Amino acid sequence: MTALTYAHDAFSGWIGVARRDITPPIGIYNRNWGAATRDTAAGIHRPLTLTALALKRTANDAQPLVLISADLGWWRACEDELEVRSAILGATGANERCVLLHLTHTHAGPGICREDADRPGGHLIGPYLDHVKAMGAAAAREAVQSAAPAVLEWAYGKCNLARNRDLPDPQASRIVCGFNPARPADDTLLIGRVVAADGHIIATLVNYAMHPVTLAWQNELISPDFIGGLREVVEDSTGSAPCLFLQGASGELAPAEEYTGDPAVADKNGRALGFAVLSTLAGMLPAGKQLRYTGVVESGAPLATWTLEDAVASNRLTAEQFTIEIPLKAGLPSVAEIEAELATSTEAFMIERLRRRRQLRRAIGDGASARTVFWVWRVGDAILVAHPNEAYSHLQIELRRRFPGQAIAILNITNGSYAYLPPQEIYELDQYQVWQTPFAAGCLEQMIETCARAISEVMDR
Repeated sequence: MTALTYAHDAFSGWIGVARRDITPPIGIYNRNWGAATRDTAAGIHRPLTLTALALKRTANDAQPLVLISADLGWWRACEDELEVRSAILGATGANERCVLLHLTHTHAGPGICREDADRPGGHLIGPYLDHVKAMGAAAAREAVQSAAPAVLEWAYGKCNLARNRDLPDPQASRIVCGFNPARPADDTLLIGRVVAADGHIIATLVNYAMHPVTLAWQNELISPDFIGGLREVVEDSTGSAPCLFLQGASGELAPAEEYTGDPAVADKNGRALGFAVLSTLAGMLPAGKQLRYTGVVESGAPLATWTLEDAVASNRLTAEQFTIEIPLKAGLPSVAEIEAELATSTEAFMIERLRRRRQLRRAIGDGASARTVFWVWRVGDAILVAHPNEAYSHLQIELRRRFPGQAIAILNITNGSYAYLPPQEIYELDQYQVWQTPFAAGCLEQMIETCARAISEVMDR
């Protein structure tokens, strides 16, 4: 008779972690909101950090996997992202499949586009990106070199902080970006706990889908947004073990309390998520253990009994890179057409929109489709799917439905930044995510099908 057991999806191998400070200088260009009344940062709310996690099957593994979580918003030029990621690849000796440079997507961070050097405070962007590049390489190198025997175990939890943000405008026939209490939101929380051989936690991974837009156009401070408060709560309760936030498929998700200039609200949101993380951690089995069904004790009811015993975690570690060709909308304006419109625009919010549109058009090219890359990692029993776009939560909901019982982490804004992947049914609506994206209707559904096939392929190897 096959034994009935329960254990967390896990990886057992050599794991290292390292962190660096990437807080930018005050005065750097950071116009991330078209409605902002100033262009530069006036102060610091909380430090920005870059944290690297290295995974190896053995001490001498020649191709470690390196996952980096950085408190930055989004890349506006492919060249800037590739320069930073190339430095990390060079520092670790890894190939392109084995490094994920993930951004937490804070909207209160600095400008990270060298092209904005002509903007107020833009002269600080180049030196700052050089600093980020150096810190990324140093953290990745230290994480690889410090790797030691450890186990990474995953558990799902819940947090209702994220809310739907596609709100029908009560005063017009359009959809606006803001809290919609009438629509449900994905509340899934996925936690990764890294425990060293001596039993202490050395890192916590938090995969949750929610836009960091608490601090908005009124804010004048550099901030990781709610991620700073999250880290404080989790790290204070785990012996200061670094907490890596991994932004999920959050295209239509944000906190209900958002768009403020008050850092206390960002901290409040972060604490709420942090307490949910701690609740999930508290409910996990002891590291390296599983439950085994031992039979029935007859009482007032027949009682199923389980016993705690040692578990053998998987040592599998696979990294694959896949390409997807996504059709573009018909009639997209060219770079020249966007520049012509930009030359005659006077409204600050429209100038910001057009600058972003120009940068995106340059990134995707002038063809009828755009080739984008995504990554699938198998880490023991768990799967990580990372891509550069901003997918709606349908991506993570559907992939987790198709692979039940499997820990699946979805990472937006990884190894680049491009555009939204909205569901096909909203393409007839007047809303930001639809007119922001250059991708044609059906892009999200195509991504779901392609990712599902890729996961099956990686799992079958």
